[in-house]
Amino acid sequence: MKARSIPVKTIHLFPKLNRLLIDLLKSLSPEDWNKSTIAPLWTVKDIVAHLLDTNIRSISAADHYEGKAAPHINSYTGLVNNLNELNAVWVKAMERVSPQQLIRMLEATNKLYVNYLVSLDPFSPARYSVAWAGEEQSANWFHIAREYTEKWHHQQQIRDVVNQPGLIINELFYPCMDTFLRGLPYAYRNETSPEGTIVKISISGDAGGEWYLCRSSNKWELKKNSLKKYHNALVVISPDTAWKVFTKGIRPEQAMERSTLEGDSFLAGRLFYLVAVMA
Repeated sequence: MKARSIPVKTIHLFPKLNRLLIDLLKSLSPEDWNKSTIAPLWTVKDIVAHLLDTNIRSISAADHYEGKAAPHINSYTGLVNNLNELNAVWVKAMERVSPQQLIRMLEATNKLYVNYLVSLDPFSPARYSVAWAGEEQSANWFHIAREYTEKWHHQQQIRDVVNQPGLIINELFYPCMDTFLRGLPYAYRNETSPEGTIVKISISGDAGGEWYLCRSSNKWELKKNSLKKYHNALVVISPDTAWKVFTKGIRPEQAMERSTLEGDSFLAGRLFYLVAVMA
């Protein structure tokens, strides 16, 4: 039997991303740690604390520890509110922890965190679904890819504010975008365009690529190639604009002003309302 191919391969990238983060954090000045980022209400230090929380939650899951039962949640908004509260409580508690200690704890937990992800069967049901893609049940490969986007975009937020070279290289950037854009069929779910409608998405530069959102059998599907030579709408977006708008770092209107839209302007513009984080 032929082995199934993982749609977005990210697990091998975590060690490199983690090394880059530790090197970055060790280079920061005391002033850098207190700088405000494009993440609402969070400084650099707050983001680092959140990244540590991500490690520890996963390691605890590997220990089959649930913690306090979550309240009954019956809506996406309720899920987001609960996650925001959990994040805020952790970040608040980490105010008493030094930057140096945060780095030490990240170094101590990074490998355990990656080991846990490696232990997961890529095609088994994930503990948590990728809700921003509209899934009630996700495979582990998508959960792992979602975890990768969290690690990528939070580190990028730090790099952005401290004026350090970003992570906009194809090896690291493309898998993040390839994961984010898998939320497009859900983002376009209410757009009932005719059969065969195609929206072409082009993220410019060597780090980017091309994707096609196609209307087929009364649903939207994301594809890497199109059998048709034409498209109904085209969006050309820069890497910097793409990661920021998909993580609510800038407003959709700002992102549109920085991008090129052709063809059906409504369909093209809908892309900028994709939110690939729980917000």
